[in-house]
Amino acid sequence: MIKAVIFDVDGTLAETEEVHRIAFNRAFAEAGLDWRWDEDLYRRLLKVTGGKERIAHFLEISGGPSLTPEQIAALHKAKTAAYTAMAESGEILLRPGVASLLDALTQAGILLAIATTTSLPNIEALLSSALGEDWRGRFSALAAGDMVAQKKPAPDVYQLALSQLDLPAQACVAIEDSRNGVRAARAAGLRTIAVRSAYCAQDDLSEAELVLEDSRALTFGVLATF
Repeated sequence: MIKAVIFDVDGTLAETEEVHRIAFNRAFAEAGLDWRWDEDLYRRLLKVTGGKERIAHFLEISGGPSLTPEQIAALHKAKTAAYTAMAESGEILLRPGVASLLDALTQAGILLAIATTTSLPNIEALLSSALGEDWRGRFSALAAGDMVAQKKPAPDVYQLALSQLDLPAQACVAIEDSRNGVRAARAAGLRTIAVRSAYCAQDDLSEAELVLEDSRALTFGVLATF
């Protein structure tokens, strides 16, 4: 039986990407920029992990104004503030079946962990709203994008999570929703289950050991077979 399950956040624990898209657009408007990322564009931009990296990539492909790293960071900080405000207000719910799965794993003595490219404030806002103020105590490891040198598809966040868990990759399973996430988990030596999400529905997830179309299909029984 596995000893720990390591969860991605955006698209996996919750369908957050549309809220992220809205938050980016709010930050752009507040900064006086006439950019607007629609759903199709944002879906393409998600191939680049990390919010600051995504803005920089958008500038490259759009021929937009040249912004310094400091200006990009300030823009991303405003976006994070917009996102966390929406998350804290309860606008984002966990995906169907996730809350009961977390409970079942905990009751079975299986450790919970997080490995995500999103930043810590985003995680805190989402999970404190969805799971309560004591959410942090439910997770034995927390590896976020601002804690590592390279973001997914590099394996850094998963390697950090494994280090915090003090477990070998063979004793754990990763849960992901995107190709970059699956590649990161596999590069860290983890068996991986992929659950399709709204914005990554068309991603090639073939490197995962199991691909599920609906979060409700990700049950304790499924994980017990790994």
